[in-house]
Amino acid sequence: MGIKDFIKSEFIDIIEWTDENAGNTMVFKYPDDDNEIKNKAQLIVRESQVAVFVNEGVIADVYGPGHHELATANMPILSTLKGWKYGFESPFKVDVYFVNTRQFIDQKWGTANPVIVRDKDFGMVRIRSFGIYSFKVKDAAVFLKEVFGTCASYETEDITGHLKSSMVSELSDLLAESGVAVLDMSTQYNELSTFGLKKFDPIFEQFGLELKSFKINNISVPKEVEAMIDTKTQMGVLGDMNQYAQFQTAQAIKDAANNEGGGIAGAGVGLGAGVTMGNMMAGAFSQQQAGAAGAPMVKCPNCNANVAQGAKFCPECGTSMAAPTVACVKCGRDIKQGVKFCPECGATQGAALCTKCGAALKPDAKFCPECGTATQ
Repeated sequence: MGIKDFIKSEFIDIIEWTDENAGNTMVFKYPDDDNEIKNKAQLIVRESQVAVFVNEGVIADVYGPGHHELATANMPILSTLKGWKYGFESPFKVDVYFVNTRQFIDQKWGTANPVIVRDKDFGMVRIRSFGIYSFKVKDAAVFLKEVFGTCASYETEDITGHLKSSMVSELSDLLAESGVAVLDMSTQYNELSTFGLKKFDPIFEQFGLELKSFKINNISVPKEVEAMIDTKTQMGVLGDMNQYAQFQTAQAIKDAANNEGGGIAGAGVGLGAGVTMGNMMAGAFSQQQAGAAGAPMVKCPNCNANVAQGAKFCPECGTSMAAPTVACVKCGRDIKQGVKFCPECGATQGAALCTKCGAALKPDAKFCPECGTATQ
């Protein structure tokens, strides 16, 4: 008998996986070298391991951590598959897989392409995000059926690509369902991470895995959105648009002073532009605030536009909003056209009548145009 024939005929009496340099190995197939397992062989399963016996492609018995003696009593499924009714004496052939059940930590995830979310402040926004997660095998039998099959070994990188893609595809739904605005996301990483842990765990569960932790380390937005956020922050600090007008004026003076070729003329132009722009924005903002707050509105007598009550000029056509005036028929003071009594002397503002013939008199008439009677 040759040495090869002798080795092949050896029986396996101890089955174990030391897992000393497992690294990211999730599944390790015990190398039997076509040898058979003898009756009452010893199976040693260490902590964070599960041993799965597979007979002709069918999952048989699953063993947790501990020291097991392979006999009919503790191999019920395999005994049925092999037809051992009263125990077995001869060696048998079966595939043994050790599944690593420890946590695989510091797994990276991130958005290769921007994810579009709908925000209440900025509408549709493209964001990028990245972070870390950890997972472990929860059900070794399901993991064998759904993922690694009959491979000799299986590493974390064999499945993490699919897991990351699945999480990223659900990220936009996660952010939308959370109700957190883009402006507030940087302060809500912990809350969003907790929400993500609950939302993404079913993705892992279908493969016999469990998502143990999920962390969002960063959420970024395009530069133009960052600029809008900065502008909104500045306006929030300013408080109102009158202060913004003053700020614009000060900036114009500063820019003009830094312009060596501008001189006094440059300062004047810069100051004028700053004041004009600031006043225009303050006026527009005040009008918008008045309309939004439900302030009373009146119609412009020229263009019929809606103007906040109390405004001196129409923002559309520039027409003065002051009511037309006429002179009091008695004291001559300017009063609003259409009033019935003078607020100064109390005189009735209707047309005066001649005391003799009753003819209508003009406000400044000294004699009746009909009979010549003096009006005073």
